[in-house]
Amino acid sequence: MKKHTISKNILCSLIALIAIIALLAFLQTNKSEYSYQISILERAAIYAVVAVSMNLLTGFTGLFSLGQAGFMAIGAYTVAILTIPVENRASVYYVSGISPVIENLECPFWLALILAGLLAAAVAALIGIPVLRLKSDYLAIATLGFSEIIRAVIAAPQLDRITNGSYGLKNIPGFPNLYVAFGLCALCILLMVLLINSSYGRVFKALREDEIAAQAMGLNLFRYKELAFVASSFFTGIGGGLLAMFMRSIDSKTFQISLTYDILLIVVLGGIGSVTGSVVGSFLVTAGREWLRFFDEPLTVAGINIPLFRSGFRMVIFSILLMVVVLFYSRGIMGSNEFSWDGLGRLIRGIPAKLSGKGRKQKGGNP
Repeated sequence: MKKHTISKNILCSLIALIAIIALLAFLQTNKSEYSYQISILERAAIYAVVAVSMNLLTGFTGLFSLGQAGFMAIGAYTVAILTIPVENRASVYYVSGISPVIENLECPFWLALILAGLLAAAVAALIGIPVLRLKSDYLAIATLGFSEIIRAVIAAPQLDRITNGSYGLKNIPGFPNLYVAFGLCALCILLMVLLINSSYGRVFKALREDEIAAQAMGLNLFRYKELAFVASSFFTGIGGGLLAMFMRSIDSKTFQISLTYDILLIVVLGGIGSVTGSVVGSFLVTAGREWLRFFDEPLTVAGINIPLFRSGFRMVIFSILLMVVVLFYSRGIMGSNEFSWDGLGRLIRGIPAKLSGKGRKQKGGNP
């Protein structure tokens, strides 16, 4: 019975993978026609990487950090500086010029992404020494402050010849194709899942459940907190690099506090402690904001202008929908559970029973 269930799950996963590859092939073939839809999916996939990395820290280790935007900025600027073609740099650094250190420095995007993650991890290792001794809200405030410091340093005039200051960086090479974009995102999420399911992941969960008990077992709390913080920042830096490749043009304003709040929203909506919840939440939030754009357009019915339909009304509707979801799913869409084909099957099979039960209840309640 167990072997039959495993075989069925593998078969369903293969079918789903083939369907996703077929969808990517269709979109790649018709890239110009579906450019808007592709941009939504790419942004959602990148946000999913950052959301899972935040969940690795918050949901699986119990450390509440709000420094994601800062580490994304480090990764994004690293990738941009290392991948902008040398022949195009004069048109980018046209105000203060370019530093000789990076003037002829160029590398492939995959190497730039790795270096972006390593630099973000190195900064996290330094930041973690003082802040990881704090707990709860104090840790969140400290990491949020460091995030703003990183953004301010990037925009500082003293670094104009490296980061181009407030003018930002442009002409960043994009993804070669959709397979590379989604493949890199899937690889990052897979590596984080392997980390969560490893012996280190079990230690992270032990810290989340009871630090005192974990310390009594002989675990070095600071060491494993630092490890979780560095690992999360590594993938957040890669996520920032992917975002730079997606946007093709970045500046310090791209990585404001609101970006961290967007990632936190995805994590909470999907379910704290659920990897698949973060992925689902990322696509729902990103796509939902775009699909509701028609609420920002003026609406006239029978010659009467509807005053509610104007710029900004889309976010009102979006917020109301989020409140409704949170009311019905107080722990997020997935809670702390992960997606499974058996669970999906039980959900689908249970819908007719619920509907018929509701019908019988209503029928029996009538006199």
